[in-house]
Amino acid sequence: MKRFYPFTGMACTVLLSIFCLLNITVLAQQQHGSINGTITSADGSAAPYVNVVLKGTNKGTTTNAEGKFEIKRVSPGSYMLVASFISFDPIEQPVEVRANESTSLTITLNETSEQLTEIEIYGKYEGYKADKPSLTLRLQSNLMETPQNIQVVTRDVLRDQQIISMSDGLIRNVSGVTRAEHWGDMYTNISARGSQLQAFRNGFNIVNSYWGPLTEDMSFVDHIEFVKGPAGFMLSSGDPSGLYNVVTKKPTGVTKGEASITAGSYGLFRATLDLDGKMTADGKLLYRLNFSAQNKNSHRANEYNDRYAIAPVISYQLDDRTKLTLEYIYQRANMSNVGSFYVFSKDGYASLPVDFTSLPAGIPGSVMNDHSVYINLQHSFNDNWKVTGQVARFMYNQVGASMWPNDSTIYQDGTCVRRVSIWDAKSTMTMGQLFVNGEATTGSIRHRVLAGLDIANKKYLADWGQSFDLDTKEQPFDPKNPYLGIPVTGYPEFDRSMPLEQRAQLSGGILEQRYTSVYVQDELVFLDNKLRLTLAGRYTHLEQASYGGAPDKADHVTPRVGLSASINEQISLYALYDQAFVPQSGTLVGGRKVQPITGNNMEIGVKKDWTGGWNTTLSLYRILKNNEITADPGNPNSGMSIELGEKRAQGIEFDLRGTILPGLTMTANYAYTDSRVTKVAEGVTSPTEGSIVPGFAKHTINAWLNYQIESGVLKGLGISGGFTKLMDRATYWTPAPSTDKDLQDYFKLDAGIFWQQDKIKITLNVFNVLDEYLYSGSYEDWMYDGPQPWNGGDGQVSPTYSWQTEAPRNFRLSLTYSF
Repeated sequence: MKRFYPFTGMACTVLLSIFCLLNITVLAQQQHGSINGTITSADGSAAPYVNVVLKGTNKGTTTNAEGKFEIKRVSPGSYMLVASFISFDPIEQPVEVRANESTSLTITLNETSEQLTEIEIYGKYEGYKADKPSLTLRLQSNLMETPQNIQVVTRDVLRDQQIISMSDGLIRNVSGVTRAEHWGDMYTNISARGSQLQAFRNGFNIVNSYWGPLTEDMSFVDHIEFVKGPAGFMLSSGDPSGLYNVVTKKPTGVTKGEASITAGSYGLFRATLDLDGKMTADGKLLYRLNFSAQNKNSHRANEYNDRYAIAPVISYQLDDRTKLTLEYIYQRANMSNVGSFYVFSKDGYASLPVDFTSLPAGIPGSVMNDHSVYINLQHSFNDNWKVTGQVARFMYNQVGASMWPNDSTIYQDGTCVRRVSIWDAKSTMTMGQLFVNGEATTGSIRHRVLAGLDIANKKYLADWGQSFDLDTKEQPFDPKNPYLGIPVTGYPEFDRSMPLEQRAQLSGGILEQRYTSVYVQDELVFLDNKLRLTLAGRYTHLEQASYGGAPDKADHVTPRVGLSASINEQISLYALYDQAFVPQSGTLVGGRKVQPITGNNMEIGVKKDWTGGWNTTLSLYRILKNNEITADPGNPNSGMSIELGEKRAQGIEFDLRGTILPGLTMTANYAYTDSRVTKVAEGVTSPTEGSIVPGFAKHTINAWLNYQIESGVLKGLGISGGFTKLMDRATYWTPAPSTDKDLQDYFKLDAGIFWQQDKIKITLNVFNVLDEYLYSGSYEDWMYDGPQPWNGGDGQVSPTYSWQTEAPRNFRLSLTYSF
């Protein structure tokens, strides 16, 4: 029996280093003071949610509902405290902090409390810790009170780890999240709790095919929210593992800017610019503008990934209670052929060099143009009720190709014929949302009400119908002696004279989805907010068609029940029952109607806010998926299906994030994931009962620490580091037939150093410090060793190893200037 030793080898070394760093930090602590105070409006009313920061530091907070604030653990010295609020001029006030003393202040803003309540408030961030979700999640409770595991990757985490895209090391910050296939920066495709997470942006579900959406460049991203398990108030349909919501940058009302230049290994050069401010003196018209441009090659020859983005946002306060926001995002990606990331071999994983590629020079790449437009209108009826309406339009165009072995064939000697296939695509999505947030009381019970409407029309067109062989059977490509010059047969020339809509119709590359969904949620608050009961439900009518087939329709109700209890101000317990559903197509034996796949999520957990600005979340979950169909084993060629049985995902997740000690911020997490088939129908031979669901790691361990010296000669100097450990990894497509076909454990160590002073920050990070051969992949049992039966041949199944490598040791150096 395989034993589990979670902290052996390098993981033990890293944890020991972390322990030593914590002890050194404790010994180096000095006495600190604090700042507290009250901010009011000119008429004497409390001013809630005002931003309060110490200029030139990362210390800050926001006022509570009573207008009070407190900044703890401040080093002795003289500071300038800045109080600011969207659409209002910031106020600066000098403050002196003394050791072991608390300095109190009273600040008055020159606007009325009525005007203060108009402004949209985003989550409060303190380094790596977030207290509130964004408004795009539609919740009114803070994260401590929400009966669900929601983890927020803040802007400070993105900056410190030099994350430049959604697929660039982001997932290390959330427990149990993995990526089984990389595809460069084309799309993210991340999984958790046994299935793929749904991709959201600003509250919209932007999934339109398996191959999307185009992964976001971090230049216009403020933060990312990971919602574990289905969310009845967010998810019309999709796998019950959950979703991630990318929240883009919005105007803050404070005039500021930031420019950054990054250089790194493999020809990386990247520049970004972030401008934020007012367009009118009264602060009613605000703007935010982000640019980025990037050139980047790869550790594999002939690969490149050039990205460009521009994201302007304008918000206008129409009157005291109404606000309009207009946002546009354009991304352009110019990438080499995406199939080149894959390596195929019969000799086992990692049997070819880490920089191996089968991509010849001169092969045309893929160009993607991605546009998205948002219109958001908010109106407050009074202090307790607010309505939000928003629409979004997404338009994506791709001209490109992919490369794979011809007819999925790898010959017995390991050679193959490389085939380049056209991949032109067009995606359009039109989505609308209308929802109401409000509070009311009935007797001693307070109600936090959410009700809304979601509608969407999505269409994906693709031409996969043309291909070109770069080699011949007489002169195949040999991975052990790769030739990357001009292919034997020359270069492909695809016929694009016919409109894509017609080509997609001929090749069956059409995916369509339309849905209308209504939902209502009531959070009942008892015992002075010590106990909260959530009752919710969503009704969805969905129509979808796949690959040119007839449309399928589904109507489904997904209920939601949650309970959250505050033991004290720092500890809360929660329990949740939730559902999601996934429509599917087919014809069942016996003529019964095909039902959607239903996912039932049951979860319990505990959350704790620790003194000093950090929190922890521990959750236990169990997800059951039913009604999934598979080919009739009694007559597999009939086109008929039967229900497979039941799949179950269960596990434990632990997350820690925030400021552990003065100057020391940290994210750390651990997840145990067990996802397998628990029941199979009579006659089904694959998968078998007890077989694992592919595409995840049973044990994932992550940590990232960032320590900055806060005083003395070395003030502003800091170090950072982190690691990722994946154990008992499952292959991607199908379960490996034996343990010797499983993926090896994965360990990656990163480290860095930085210096920050006034408006300048210099950051150097080294990734994969140990220069490990890192990869993910699968044991492909559908590969062949000769011409296929459908081509008149007698090829036999010849299982093959496939994998994608990550970069060897590499670095990034950034210079950031704030103004």
